[in-house]
Amino acid sequence: MKQYSAEFLGTFWLVLGGCGSAVLAAAFPNVGIGLLGVALAFGLTVLTMAYAIGHISGCHLNPAVSVGLWAGGRFPASKLFPYIVAQVLGAIVAGGVLYVIASGAPGFDVSKGFASNGYGAHSPGGYSLLAALVSEVVMTMFFLLVILGATDKRAPSGFAPIAIGLALTLIHLISIPVTNTSVNPARSTGVALFVGDWAIGLALALLGCSDRGRFARSGGLSLHCKRGSRRHPTHRRAGGLRHCGNFEVAIL
Repeated sequence: MKQYSAEFLGTFWLVLGGCGSAVLAAAFPNVGIGLLGVALAFGLTVLTMAYAIGHISGCHLNPAVSVGLWAGGRFPASKLFPYIVAQVLGAIVAGGVLYVIASGAPGFDVSKGFASNGYGAHSPGGYSLLAALVSEVVMTMFFLLVILGATDKRAPSGFAPIAIGLALTLIHLISIPVTNTSVNPARSTGVALFVGDWAIGLALALLGCSDRGRFARSGGLSLHCKRGSRRHPTHRRAGGLRHCGNFEVAIL
């Protein structure tokens, strides 16, 4: 239960911090944080939660990550559905809290987007559906590449959350103009429910899940901890958290 509670709170923080920065602070008169600030905010939510709850749940915060890790053989199937439920609920509650806060401002109009993902008329740059799909699939694939590489035993110990948080920041810098950046079905759903029918929520991010899983299963990048080695004992912990010798880090 602690693992699911951690995923709920972590995903709540990601949506409130990331989407909240977009809705409340991105275009604030004279001092708005803009695209760069929103991208950094998403990265910071993942970075802070990785250190806060990584040792409890693995800090997935993302159904696409959980599905990808499961498909790659690094996450038990028995925990997959509860993790996804916890993540989506956390995102929806965060979306509700953000709606209450944002609606307190004069002139608030949820139909303008509320940090939802979209294409065409609902893409910040007017990008097509094909462009949106390619963007989301490629971004999710490289996100997994960074996760797997940063958590290899040969990588600097304890720095994986920084690399992964910065990767998410970079992903947002690249793809906010295209789709508002999803790469996370829970994040998309949490705000899309308050917008309405055009907010496509799950569709784009879910397309990246099987791609992540296939990439992980194919051994595109693998961990090389030697099981049973006295020098580098390997243990799998909750939600993808892996301990390899003196190396321990959350797999986001």
